[in-house]
Amino acid sequence: MSGTDMKLVVVGAAGRMGQTLIRTIHAMPGATVFAAVERSGSAFVGRDAGEIAGLGPTGVAITDKPLEAFVEAEGVLDFTSPAASVEFSGLAAQARIVHVIGTTGCSADDETKFKAAARHARIVKSGNMSLGVNLLGVLTEQAARALGPESWDIEILEMHHKHKVDAPSGTALLLGEAAAKGRDIGLAEHSVRVRDGHTGARVAGTIGFATLRGGSVIGEHSVILAGEGEQVTLSHSATDRTIFARGAVTAALWARSQKPGFYSMLDVLGLS
Repeated sequence: MSGTDMKLVVVGAAGRMGQTLIRTIHAMPGATVFAAVERSGSAFVGRDAGEIAGLGPTGVAITDKPLEAFVEAEGVLDFTSPAASVEFSGLAAQARIVHVIGTTGCSADDETKFKAAARHARIVKSGNMSLGVNLLGVLTEQAARALGPESWDIEILEMHHKHKVDAPSGTALLLGEAAAKGRDIGLAEHSVRVRDGHTGARVAGTIGFATLRGGSVIGEHSVILAGEGEQVTLSHSATDRTIFARGAVTAALWARSQKPGFYSMLDVLGLS
């Protein structure tokens, strides 16, 4: 660690994504694991974060006191749950640090709270932290704009491992938002999440979602634009969870020099 390394806190440190974040920060220049946080009552509190992540001892003990960690740090990386992320955003605002949120399944009310916290914190939130997916979002917007709703239908297909709790995935919704933006419509009013029974013909201009769950799939996403006699498919396959962790660290390093505000990965990557 050098004196200029960004001091990062990993919350949900003992979970799958938390462990990946710890290993990724350890491998990337410019950042260091300053603290690791787990919920109060977790069996991992007091254990060495590096050992949990398979790195061997790093001298950073897992704590259940986030604010104490945040006030001494420069940023927090958060792939937890909506309720926990809302709480952490308030603490990040108090500490006036960077808060990178990769948590999915957040409600409109949660989003309002994140935006309020962004008056004092530098918040980067995305349904997906990978470079490839964010580029896919930009391409989806362009394709939806170019191929109009009169003759092109849009369907979004995603598959994830059997442990994922929210559906459609945050990434599928990110792609749906991009498609809706390309067509200048609101996603909420034009999305079809479920098809079952006698549905009638497909309503023109809607954006359909299909969700598959099973096995250990990290993330597969396809945007299908179906026209008369032809079909265009834009897709992304994630084969390693590290892509999200690397994106999150990159976002934190970028946000370090920004003013307080609410940002997305498109800002970080210069794609907005």
